[in-house]
Amino acid sequence: MRYLLRKIIFSFCFFSPVVGTHALSQPPPPSTSWKSEVAKTLPLLGHRNWILIVDSAYPLQNSSGIETIETNAEQLDVLKYVLKSISASRHVRPLFTMDAELPFVPDTVVPTVTAYRGEVASLLHGYSIDSKPHAAMLSQIDEAGKQYRVLVLKTTMTIPYSSVFIRLDCKYWGAEDEKRLRAKMAAAGAVPKSDQ
Repeated sequence: MRYLLRKIIFSFCFFSPVVGTHALSQPPPPSTSWKSEVAKTLPLLGHRNWILIVDSAYPLQNSSGIETIETNAEQLDVLKYVLKSISASRHVRPLFTMDAELPFVPDTVVPTVTAYRGEVASLLHGYSIDSKPHAAMLSQIDEAGKQYRVLVLKTTMTIPYSSVFIRLDCKYWGAEDEKRLRAKMAAAGAVPKSDQ
């Protein structure tokens, strides 16, 4: 009887779909902990901080200020949530950059890329979107992470060059405001020569 019981337990442990290799190959379900991290972190972030919504193959970077979170969620869902959160904030606004390579990814290799480009363009309609080569963005993020916080939200996206880079800027003080302020300070002789 004990032999039979051991055999049953052994079979269950090694051949059950719950414990066997099939279960290990399934991706984990989407987590909502990334949402709580965005909610907790966004009030602390300001201009010069970044939030990245990246594809599955985006590299894990070493700079001390870069924090990467695996969302196990669809990229456009993460982007929508982050946009809504930034829009609801009183202090920051988004400045977007996307990879310059994205418009050149062919449908013959990635059949869903045209549909994706249309969806992301629709979602970011009304915003100005800068474009830079992917390698240049990696370098820029690496440099930013040495001084400022960068939150990287990794998604289940498998389209190359689809990452959305969001540099946060001050919502209530724009570039033109800053330019006028600096000109006024310079006219009053209040700007040290090293700052001009």
